[in-house]
Amino acid sequence: MCIACTHTIHRAQHNFGWNKDFEPAIVAKPGETIHFECLDSSGGQLGQDATLETLNNLDFGKINPVSGPIYVEGAMPDDALKVTLRKFIPSGVGWTANIPGFGLLADQFKDPALHVWSYDANSMTPALYGPGGRVPLKPFAGTIGVAPAEPGTHSVVPPRRVGGNLDIRDLTAGVTLYLPIEVEGALFSIGDTHAAQGDGEVCGTAIESQMNVEATIELVKDAKLQSPRFTVTEPVTRHLDGMGYEVTTGIGPDLMTGARESVMRMVDLLTAEHGMSAVDAYMLCSVCGDLRISEIVDAPNWVVSFYFPRIVFA
Repeated sequence: MCIACTHTIHRAQHNFGWNKDFEPAIVAKPGETIHFECLDSSGGQLGQDATLETLNNLDFGKINPVSGPIYVEGAMPDDALKVTLRKFIPSGVGWTANIPGFGLLADQFKDPALHVWSYDANSMTPALYGPGGRVPLKPFAGTIGVAPAEPGTHSVVPPRRVGGNLDIRDLTAGVTLYLPIEVEGALFSIGDTHAAQGDGEVCGTAIESQMNVEATIELVKDAKLQSPRFTVTEPVTRHLDGMGYEVTTGIGPDLMTGARESVMRMVDLLTAEHGMSAVDAYMLCSVCGDLRISEIVDAPNWVVSFYFPRIVFA
């Protein structure tokens, strides 16, 4: 329990969407720090004993629960909510899955696959992945946002201008996030916590892991923010940089095609060099490899690169 926190949002206080009419879990004052008990993105359906059968029976109506919402006193449309992420308290258990019909290469990986992770929640040492793989960990919140002004309940799956399922792996401890407010009270929620993810989350899942999160909520009046922005005050990839990267590319006139090709070529490289199955390589790319736009000015072709950290197989 956070001794400096003013409120605790318990795991049962969650929703499976965004709605400006949801009843607030609590009313908070600007400047208060809140302890959030967050579920993993399966809503607790995939635990340490999960199997492919568990994955096949997943209830998609319970995907991506977000803890909250928090009504912030004085928050009004055109203000910005300033969220300082103080601390992540991991559970030590997580999962990564290939879910049919979901992910950048869904047309190529049509069968379900599941990897259940066990990691040391105190030391956060790299988590084992098959023979020889060790993935550096960096906890963050995949879904974080406020309620949109448009009436009704909105899916948690897509990101929005007010936040939501951003899946930005740099929204970790020490980062300050600013969110545009569209409704009175803001109605802030958070969830979908991850132990690690690569930029792009290419198979559609990271190391999905239940965690608790401590965050301080403040207001920036009349900010008129058009989309989320955040401040990072430390290097963002030093947990991966130690031994450099293997990099594959996709080159052509379409960025999505380039992204797909760069990932496909990395999957091929990992299977050839490390004897992995293609789907295991694909899921590993999702939790620790980074998609980057390397060049977008030399028409008619652009370059998308996929960076895989060599430290994983050191």
